[in-house]
Formats: sequence, C-alpha cells, structure tokens
Amino acid sequence: MSEIGLTNDDFTEESEPLGLFAAWLKDAQASELNDPNAVALATVDADGLPNVRMVLLKGYDARGFVFYTNFESQKGQELLGQKKAAMCFHWKSLRRQVRLRGPVEVVSDEEADEYFQSRPLGSRIGAWASKQSRPLEGRFALEKAVAEYTARYPLGNVPRPAHWSGFRILPQSIEFWHDRKFRLHDRMEFRRQGDGWEKVRMYP
Repeated sequence: MSEIGLTNDDFTEESEPLGLFAAWLKDAQASELNDPNAVALATVDADGLPNVRMVLLKGYDARGFVFYTNFESQKGQELLGQKKAAMCFHWKSLRRQVRLRGPVEVVSDEEADEYFQSRPLGSRIGAWASKQSRPLEGRFALEKAVAEYTARYPLGNVPRPAHWSGFRILPQSIEFWHDRKFRLHDRMEFRRQGDGWEKVRMYP
C-alpha cells in the first residue's frame, strides 16, 4: 500500500480543525517564500455571480478567520450585501490546501482600530487615498490623493476611515487536502455541529 501513497495520514489524531490549521500555517510560514497567509477569497454579487481575489489572513480563532478591506470596494459591497464567503489557502511548497466557507460578520471597531494602527504609515494613508475598485483616471490622481492625505496627517496620527474595517468568516465547514501519489489525495472535512465539529473523510 505504501507505493500508492496511502500511508502517513495527516488527520488521524485531529478531532477539531483549528489545531490542524495552526500546524499547517506554521509549516507554511517556514516553507513559503512569500505571504504564507495569502488566501483566495470568493464572494458573490446580488445576481449570484462569483468573484475571487487574493487577500491576507490577519487573524483566526474559534470565532473565525479575519481579513480587512474597504467597505466601498467590490468585495466589501458583496460581503455586506450577501453576508457569505469562502476561502482557499494553497501552499504549493507543501502540496497542501485548506478550504472553508460560511457566513460573515463585521469585526468590532476595537479590533479594526487596533489592526489599522499596526499598519505601516503608507498603508494607513493609502486606505484614505484609494477609492478601491472604482475607475481611476490616471496614476497622478492617486498620487495627488496620497499627497493630500499625507499633508492632512503630517504627524502620522492617521485615524481609521469609517469605510475601512474587517470581516470574519464564521466557517461552517473546513476541508484539508494533502497531495498524494496517483491523485489518491488525503481529504478531511470538518463540519460545524453546534459547538463542535463532525469529522468526515472524503474521497479524493
């Protein structure tokens, strides 16, 4: 059996997903050259048409998985309107993938303020200057807006814009995938059951 990659089970001892996710993310931080916390975020618009883009995971715990954005952006509007999303992490160096999906909620003002103030000054200025997802008449217009907001906050005390905050996905399912030979991959799905999780092994 070992010749077709069915040994070295990743999931046998895991009864809940967050511990396994923490271990896999730690492995990714050691092996991925850039942004091990990068994740594809999928949303849907009012017509049910999906959109996907890369964002950075900024935190996770038993409540859910957190990222930040401009509420007036396309993804911000879709998240506020449909209140659901999905994520897919892919760590090529490890040949691993994690998928999750569920409803979303806006993080508290305290969480958003704390994270916003931890960002580099240029990123805080950029949150004011960029009308994210809307047409830009030219690069100069963006540079002008950056200069204007830099002058407005010369001491670097940049408040968080009201239109900029975070979302938390409350996962209803989390699936772990690990590449194996001959496409006989390992797949384990954790499904939310009340305050706990049901663990279901899936065919590859």
